[in-house]
Amino acid sequence: MEATTPDPAQAARALRVLVGRLRRRLREVDDVHELTASQLAALGRLDADGPASTSDLAKAERVRPQSMAATIAVLEERGLVRRRPDPADGRRQLVELTPEADETVRGSRRARDEWLERALRERYDEAELRTVVEALELLDRLSE
Repeated sequence: MEATTPDPAQAARALRVLVGRLRRRLREVDDVHELTASQLAALGRLDADGPASTSDLAKAERVRPQSMAATIAVLEERGLVRRRPDPADGRRQLVELTPEADETVRGSRRARDEWLERALRERYDEAELRTVVEALELLDRLSE
């Protein structure tokens, strides 16, 4: 039997569809106060990297500064982030998580992680799980 050459275009479409389905499934598991994906991403970025300016958040998330400003405004209105002067440059404002957001982000992450762990345990045997872990290492290069 002759091995076929993988089609990168077909793999790209399949990966995009799979990632979209997985994101929707994780959103179902984690109903975090009806936050949008961009709001959750901003909260996650602040949780991972600490306080940042709106423009730095926009760069990190690869969105327009105006879009990030709108996202931050909603989060601020909901009491999930607050602004404070940058100690290194008093003209700049840093955005940071409030204690409520810190709890929300951690609870959200915990719910998603628990669902994923349970799904991996229930749906894959040891050899398949090893394959998934190996594939994750390869796919991680796409995000770099």
